[in-house]
Amino acid sequence: MKDVDTNRLSADEWDELNFPRPEVQEFDRVVERAISRRGFLGGVLAFGSGAAVMGTSFLKGTAAMAQQTSRFAFEALAPQIDNTIHVPAGYNWNVLVRWGDPLFSDAVGAFDPRNGVSVEMSDRVFGENTDGMELFNIGGREILVVNSEYTNREVNLPHAAEGVPGSLDDVRILQHFQGVSVLEIAEGPDGWSVVLDSPYNRRIHHNSPMTFDGPAAGHPLMQTEADPTGMSSLGTMNNCGSGRTPWGTYLTCEENFNGYFGATGDMPADEVVAAGYTRYGIGADGWGYDYHKWDARWDVSQNPNEPHRAGWVVEIDPANPDATPVKHTALGRFKHENAAYAIAPDGRLVVYMGDDERGEFMYRWLSRDIYVPGGDTSTLLSEGTLSVAVFEDDLTGRWVPLTPETTGMDPAMIAIFTRMAGSAVGATTMDRPEWIAVNPTATEAYCCLTNNSRRGVLTDAGTVRTNAGGDAMTVNGPNPREANNFGQIVRWRPDGGDHGADGFSWDLYVMAGNPSVLEGPGAGSENINAGNLFNSPDGMMIDTSGLIWIQTDGDDSNEGDFEGMGNNQMLAGDPVSGEIRRFLTGPNGCEVTGLTWSSDRRTMFVGIQHPGDNGGDWPDHGGSLARSAIVAVKRDDNGLVG
Repeated sequence: MKDVDTNRLSADEWDELNFPRPEVQEFDRVVERAISRRGFLGGVLAFGSGAAVMGTSFLKGTAAMAQQTSRFAFEALAPQIDNTIHVPAGYNWNVLVRWGDPLFSDAVGAFDPRNGVSVEMSDRVFGENTDGMELFNIGGREILVVNSEYTNREVNLPHAAEGVPGSLDDVRILQHFQGVSVLEIAEGPDGWSVVLDSPYNRRIHHNSPMTFDGPAAGHPLMQTEADPTGMSSLGTMNNCGSGRTPWGTYLTCEENFNGYFGATGDMPADEVVAAGYTRYGIGADGWGYDYHKWDARWDVSQNPNEPHRAGWVVEIDPANPDATPVKHTALGRFKHENAAYAIAPDGRLVVYMGDDERGEFMYRWLSRDIYVPGGDTSTLLSEGTLSVAVFEDDLTGRWVPLTPETTGMDPAMIAIFTRMAGSAVGATTMDRPEWIAVNPTATEAYCCLTNNSRRGVLTDAGTVRTNAGGDAMTVNGPNPREANNFGQIVRWRPDGGDHGADGFSWDLYVMAGNPSVLEGPGAGSENINAGNLFNSPDGMMIDTSGLIWIQTDGDDSNEGDFEGMGNNQMLAGDPVSGEIRRFLTGPNGCEVTGLTWSSDRRTMFVGIQHPGDNGGDWPDHGGSLARSAIVAVKRDDNGLVG
């Protein structure tokens, strides 16, 4: 094996390198299945956006209508390739807060443009690599809660060779920069800013106390020497997407937790633990964070159960700084992207979730009890049924409950090893299910399927690639392209207009592609054109008017198959007409991720992650360290934004 710079590998690339997937299913079976579905695939690929259900004239007719009755309040933005942000004419943007900006007066000046932040101040400043976020109005105050997904070690440890931690202090810096930032913000004559020393301000990071509830709480696989009860832990990590509850709390989602662990001695020999490590991608070396060399909690040769205590949805109360965050094990353990809620007609809570890895699954939580505003909510994320999605090629699907009867696993094991439970019931392998959004104006939901370069691709032995559980990644209904480098967005409508129903119908809202340089599947769906090219849809929110805001994390080389796409971006889509327009472009090298609005809807807050991936120095410039940030986007006339 040739030397690989693990600092530059994506999570999927690292998993593939360290945990090559098993090879199953002969090529003849793949071909036979593809041929039997040729007619269906042709309809989806040619028309997208519901055309497979509504007929081939659907987008052709609505495209013309969209020209005359567009709901967009802006002109489409051209692609950009420079090192700044662009928004349409009539809009403006300003930085609200950056990695290293103070949350408290004692941290003013803590960030040094060349040296970053010291360990002493690392938990007193705004976190690194912003991702999912939500805004809460608490007693008339605007409280922003923001995820910090991971660190760019070479940026965050500029004193360390290649960003490799050389001490426990280095590890603490990285641990503190990640997690969640809670901060009060306010708008003044000079725009939006952080309210220093607000009683709501706090950092929740890799060393913050947490508690567990649900079926896995207290289980022997959750117990460690530091916590023999298995009921509490330290830290939340790799906080990717987010969500909120109808009762006003924040849900942060732990995604690529596996890369933080390593081993200084032998890997665990227990068969159950070892099988879980393989399915979830936990190895001896990790991603290069090297926590395990300086902090024994992350050393699986000493603490083999510690990884079981990560990979959960965590509930945070932004109104109560003294409240301990809760890890809800009933919602399953996997690489959570985000958590999007709906209320079923009978009052039960529904939470949709995706597992962001190639070939993994989509899930739905349905509470046992009903949500009553102002009532008891203590059981709504701990008592109920977790199900996994099965998509059929006839544009129908169903949620299959993960129970002892369907999986042969007890409730705690279903929670801890949710991926195995999904495999046991034949869940549909998906192209990296990332953000899910529920439409507030129609009974439907959407999921970004970002990409999957392994879908349908054969190994040298002529077998099709699988996920880590051996489930074949052949082409299937919502994932109809081999070697999918562009991604798509699947939409589903629950039977009877009831998010609590077990059945649903589905279609593809959009298939990203490049009709300017490719034909056939690579061109994407009909609502993709030279003016709105993008790839790898990742983040997604739907505003109160029903417009879909799509954020990308893909190839920004602007070359080859990606020519004309420019930097990563945010687009707006109309689910009725199918029209999609580019609204914002980020600095090159970044991912655009995380979106929320001020209470008056006159400001849109957008996250810019890892702007230094190309060695840039956005937003400070002048040779400063690159800094992820949240920007505030407004209309020049102070009108509503989204």
